[in-house]
Amino acid sequence: MLAMAVVGATVGGVSGQASAARADFDSDSTVANIQVGLSITLSDLTPSFTLAGNPGETVTAGDGLPVTMRVTTNNFAGYVVTVQPAAVDLAGAVSGNLDRIASGLLEVRGPAQGDFTPLASGAPLEVARKTSRSDPGGDIITNDYRITIPFVRPDTYSGTLNYVATTL
Repeated sequence: MLAMAVVGATVGGVSGQASAARADFDSDSTVANIQVGLSITLSDLTPSFTLAGNPGETVTAGDGLPVTMRVTTNNFAGYVVTVQPAAVDLAGAVSGNLDRIASGLLEVRGPAQGDFTPLASGAPLEVARKTSRSDPGGDIITNDYRITIPFVRPDTYSGTLNYVATTL
């Protein structure tokens, strides 16, 4: 009689279920830093204004026609706004007109001084001050101007006024 023996061996546990292979992984992290710089802008400045009158009259720009601007800053200490004439005199537009109007005859009133103060060439005049940052959309600043018209030739006399916003 012939005897047969079947010997079976199972190696590695083969079964009817599939198992997912384990993936190796590693992780790390980073720190996001947002560095915010100091910012100040002076914008929306009224491009020009006109004071009209006859010699001896005192005329004012304001009462609905003031010079306005917007100051925007994130500086927690605030800002100051100054104005000064670019030249000593306002010059006439008519060719051959040698008359001039001294820029010091032009007076400004802003939130900083409360009353009209004469401008001076070479000397910035503070017209606004705030000791905290502006509103996110900026702070609107208003200045009124006035002059007593001097005895000069009829003409339109012009001069540039330089505004500067500075952080405190």
